[in-house]
Amino acid sequence: MLFARLAETSAAVAATRSRLEKRALLAATLREAQDAEVDVVATYLSGRVRQRRTGLGWRTLADLPAPAAAPTLTPTEVDERLEHIAALSGAGSQAGRAAAVAELFGALTADEQQHLRGLVLGEVRQGALDSLLIEAVADAADVPVTAVRRAAMFSALTGPVARAALTGGAAALEDFRPAVLQPVRPMLASPAPDLTAALAKLRDDDGEVVAADGKIDGIRVQVHKAGDEVAVFTRSLDDITERVPEIVQVVRTLPATDLILDGEAIALADDGRPRPFQETASRTGSHEAAGGTTPLTVYFFDLLHRDGTTLVTAPARERLAALEEVVPASALVPRLVSADPAEIDAFFREILARGHEGLVLKDLSAPYDAGRRGAAWVKVKPRHTLDLVVLGVEWGSGRRSGMLSNIHLGARDGDGFVMLGKTFKGMTDEMLAWQTERFLELETGRAGHVVHVRPEQVVEIAFDGVQRSPRYPGGVALRFARVLRYREDKTAAEADTLDAVRAVSGTREADETAPGAPGP
Repeated sequence: MLFARLAETSAAVAATRSRLEKRALLAATLREAQDAEVDVVATYLSGRVRQRRTGLGWRTLADLPAPAAAPTLTPTEVDERLEHIAALSGAGSQAGRAAAVAELFGALTADEQQHLRGLVLGEVRQGALDSLLIEAVADAADVPVTAVRRAAMFSALTGPVARAALTGGAAALEDFRPAVLQPVRPMLASPAPDLTAALAKLRDDDGEVVAADGKIDGIRVQVHKAGDEVAVFTRSLDDITERVPEIVQVVRTLPATDLILDGEAIALADDGRPRPFQETASRTGSHEAAGGTTPLTVYFFDLLHRDGTTLVTAPARERLAALEEVVPASALVPRLVSADPAEIDAFFREILARGHEGLVLKDLSAPYDAGRRGAAWVKVKPRHTLDLVVLGVEWGSGRRSGMLSNIHLGARDGDGFVMLGKTFKGMTDEMLAWQTERFLELETGRAGHVVHVRPEQVVEIAFDGVQRSPRYPGGVALRFARVLRYREDKTAAEADTLDAVRAVSGTREADETAPGAPGP
């Protein structure tokens, strides 16, 4: 199989809205793969590369070499070259990486170049989420989808699961099981707009008791203990053990030999309130931050394994009881178990007053549904909104080809505007059509795929928080921004200011740490 086949499949998947058609396209491509390349092919079809870190960013891949006339590389050859690039370090590595990137991308056609660039940067928007790929693997291998889902719970990537299913069938999938020091895919929470909706989503009647966990705005950590050996993994299953010695120390002292714990790590100020999110991220995001000056506090909220007993399939009430037997109260997430909506609402307000994000409500009868976002966990937090100005917009790809999609967001700052980030989330087809016409009317120039526009159109944006960012001149960026609506009733002069953005959720403190400059 050539890598071009994957680029072709991805484009076809992006071009259709039909989930059945997407699944059929993915399954057909999986069937074409040779046994030795299934792992790589499946990983690429999921919209990512196998390397956790390649050393390549949007600046590195901004200017690509002239494309090849015809495809020649296989997915395995592309993977091997990326592995070589990822391994480069030390003196001369920057020049070596540039040469290797030029050689790799120079061997790809234009379509292949754009597809690989999207894979490396995590920008493949084909609608082929991992759950859809799992269904495609089941179709391609003619095995029950439940067997594939179960195996995927205990594999960091879908590639090995696809290889097992396609080469060994359902029997090979039985070999996937939870094991200490091998990361488990985290269970995820589905969102609700408010507490009433969250409770309604979680239970059928008002008398049902639920667990309400404080939603800590830190870094999700899964911590494994096997005797004196401790391993710490992130939500994306990166191993960060060496960077968080304080978490290792906490778990090493717990009264159990083998453990798999789920929790959250966060940097706290002396008064117990969260430090800016960027400080937590800086501690876990690079090897240089290991043992840094900003200490992390860990809060655990679930227990998946204890001394030879796997608790993944046990109801939450059993897991939480076992957790409280092992972990001291100081390292447990703030939790209320109640059936009273008024009591839960008061706890919600208390958690917000402490500076945390909100609540995660949990069904006490549910198992740990690893790797899935179901109805057993429901998160609720106050929604932040801002009225911002569109400064530019990017041409879309895939299903959005021919339409202006990703908008550049700006806040007022003096007589001008400061960019805070980009988003394409929350846009309906009608909105895409409208904004394409609107922004072409406001166009002032173009730079590659970006259309610059007069700063006149106001858009209402919902977001989860603000963090420091070295990418933008204001030094801050919005987290998880999405479009609510365009404001025809407001002028750009009425848009929110940079000071208003910095005032959200304690980010003024982040600004005061480094006034007038981007954070670290």
